[in-house]
Amino acid sequence: MTQLAVTEMAGLSPTHFLWEMRGRVACIRLDRPERKNPLTFDSYAELRDVFRALAYADDVDAVVILPNGGNFCSGGDVHDIIGPLVGMEMKQLLAFTRMTGDLVKAMLHCGKPITGRTMSAEEGERWGFYNRLVEPETLEAQAVALATRLAEGPTFAHGITKTQLNQEWSMGIDQAIEAEAQAQAICMQTRDFERAYRAFVAKRTPVFEGD
Repeated sequence: MTQLAVTEMAGLSPTHFLWEMRGRVACIRLDRPERKNPLTFDSYAELRDVFRALAYADDVDAVVILPNGGNFCSGGDVHDIIGPLVGMEMKQLLAFTRMTGDLVKAMLHCGKPITGRTMSAEEGERWGFYNRLVEPETLEAQAVALATRLAEGPTFAHGITKTQLNQEWSMGIDQAIEAEAQAQAICMQTRDFERAYRAFVAKRTPVFEGD
């Protein structure tokens, strides 16, 4: 009979983030605090591989992602990820968005808990599950203001986002992540994606045109 392999990960020494064991809890910190810890192509890939391995780890029972220098993560690095994406063809874009989806799937399937408790509306807002909490008498004005900002944004991408939200209710997680990868790759070929990147680098407000 074949014996299933298990992995010991306490001695892991990753290249693109910090790893610390506290008992049987693995603590991960992205390690570019001077840039608010942005992700790169390499850190995405290494995180994906580590979370895949965690599914078989015999010495890790939970994983915590901690801040470094006062920040968790500022997203994809503007110069190391967003800039190169502007010049990529669809095949390369889809390979990247699928890799980020593979990281999400690896985190979901690694079998290590994060949290299981309930939270109040106020805490949910702090975590980012809601745009905001408002008083009833200000709801209409704030809703119109939000809609106006959306109309002035990258409307093609907003439309794709709405389509994804509608379709993914009936999808399994793997299907949803693949659909998201395809949608992101499509949006990365729009001129608004390039406008946003160039505006960020030039430290000016982007003007979107919906194409």
